[in-house]
Amino acid sequence: MIDWLKSLRQYLLTGVSYTIPFIACGGLMIAFAIALVPMTATGPDFSGSPNLKMVLDIGAASFSLMLPVLAGYIAYAVSGKPALVAGFVGGYLANSIKAGFLGALLAGLIAGYVVMAVKRIPVPKALRPVMPILVIPILSAGMVGFLMLKVVGLPIADLMTFLGKWLQEMNAGNAAVLGMILGAMIASDMGGPINKTAFFFGAAMINEGNFAVMGACAAAICVPPLGMGLATLMARRFWSDEERDAGGAALAMGMIGITEGAIPFAAADPVRVIPSIVVGSMVASTIAMLGGVGNHVPHGGPVVLLAIDNRLMYVIAILAGTLVAALMINLLKRFTTVQKTEEKNV
Repeated sequence: MIDWLKSLRQYLLTGVSYTIPFIACGGLMIAFAIALVPMTATGPDFSGSPNLKMVLDIGAASFSLMLPVLAGYIAYAVSGKPALVAGFVGGYLANSIKAGFLGALLAGLIAGYVVMAVKRIPVPKALRPVMPILVIPILSAGMVGFLMLKVVGLPIADLMTFLGKWLQEMNAGNAAVLGMILGAMIASDMGGPINKTAFFFGAAMINEGNFAVMGACAAAICVPPLGMGLATLMARRFWSDEERDAGGAALAMGMIGITEGAIPFAAADPVRVIPSIVVGSMVASTIAMLGGVGNHVPHGGPVVLLAIDNRLMYVIAILAGTLVAALMINLLKRFTTVQKTEEKNV
């Protein structure tokens, strides 16, 4: 069991290592473009900035490849080159059905293990040369595509509908509870369907004249990447050179509200990272909700500060959530590292 978990972690790390350049490139280009254009009531306005719009589009193109690359190279780590097609297809479909980051992880693992199973099927010697370049890709992509479209897609769509209705009911209740729920949803899948459900609920509330919901979401949105980036600066010994590089990119993405900047960290170490960023975002969104923060634009992070009501509390909420997330992940890393060392010594 332990060996299997170690192998699983290595598969995820392989996928992450190939994904980081796409996230960094896309995120930083998007951040640059958004930071330099004026904000309106509907968000960034690129109508008078064609060059910045081009930078935004290029960054978005790089960013859009994130999930297919993640799933493709997880599959590659599991079963080699024959699994690349199924992995990329699964990652693309995870994006199209709004399954997000978690769906891409699942697609990559499914693709890898499906190809592993297909490889073990005995075939005539004459067919062996075409198996890795034709038969295995077609069979595995078909199976993974079916699972993503028919098995994973419908339950996720139903879940999103349920969450949307539930949030509307919660809006009339306790503000602190709603703040915690929104923060947890924003951070749980880092730009995936659960995140988007909370985000679009906040955006819809703007049209209803309720700016507090989007204020809580805006504070929570930037905490995962800012928290992970800060963590790599606070305790560098717990992080690899690659992760420290990703931390710099995560800080930049967090400043303009791109939650996906935390994905490389969560994919490599979901057990410790996801609880840390969820708690951090919950702290930020709850402080924002109780502090009377309002956001008039459907976006988040420090970049929308000029569109915020009660800016001081907004900044406090972001700083508190970021610090909690960074401290929590480093404490978890320190505790588990010490524990493993003690076990080895015994």
